[in-house]
Amino acid sequence: MEISLEIISVLFAVALVAGFIDAIAGGGGLITIPALLMAGIPPVLALGTNKLQACGGSLSASLYFIRQRAVNIREIWLLILMTFIGAVIGTVLIQQVDSSLIKKAIPFLVLAIGLYFLFTPKLGEEDRHQRLSFAGFAFTAGLFIGFYDGFFGPGTGSLLGLAFVTLLGFNLPKATAHAKVLNCTSNIASLLFFLIGGQILWLVGLIMMGGQFIGANLGARMVLTKGKKLIRPMVVAMSFIMTAKMVYDQGWFN
Repeated sequence: MEISLEIISVLFAVALVAGFIDAIAGGGGLITIPALLMAGIPPVLALGTNKLQACGGSLSASLYFIRQRAVNIREIWLLILMTFIGAVIGTVLIQQVDSSLIKKAIPFLVLAIGLYFLFTPKLGEEDRHQRLSFAGFAFTAGLFIGFYDGFFGPGTGSLLGLAFVTLLGFNLPKATAHAKVLNCTSNIASLLFFLIGGQILWLVGLIMMGGQFIGANLGARMVLTKGKKLIRPMVVAMSFIMTAKMVYDQGWFN
């Protein structure tokens, strides 16, 4: 495909904004996938290219959180492994089954997450009682949310953040940092299968990855400096926006 310099410049800017938002609250794909489609890129190529550029954002934020010691890789290696395995299974399965029922149910799930954060204002303000061991979390939330990201995807960051808060008792900034590392893991797992299928526009994806890398790094800094004030309203807002976008795409009101 031939894409003009102007369109590539716009996609870079879109990726930068999406990376910033995604590092804080998730939902960056709501911005980048429509932008890729509007650029005239076929849907499968758009999804593969989006996964490539998303890896840049999630990797950038993850590296920042690790450098700042907000995440200890040695503590969560099993979570990373099970998330990777779940994402691989989900990516393989989505190519074999009808996902329409899942797509219809997801808006309700994402809306529930937004409402939960909205009506529990003290949720995640401080570390709380841990309900699961790290191993238990890995084989339940890590595996199943990784599977979901490989199978469908929207709202993965919000799901992971909520799981870390409710099951491991993390505060919101800590939960967001760990969620981004696992989201990066599932992104990489899915990307491998798009690579195998050759469904990536490399020039577009790499340029957008640069924008994602910059935006996500800025967003990650905001998480650690203004996390408690910033994360909750952005998670609520992005949950509602994601719900509206998915309902619209599915033609519920047509």
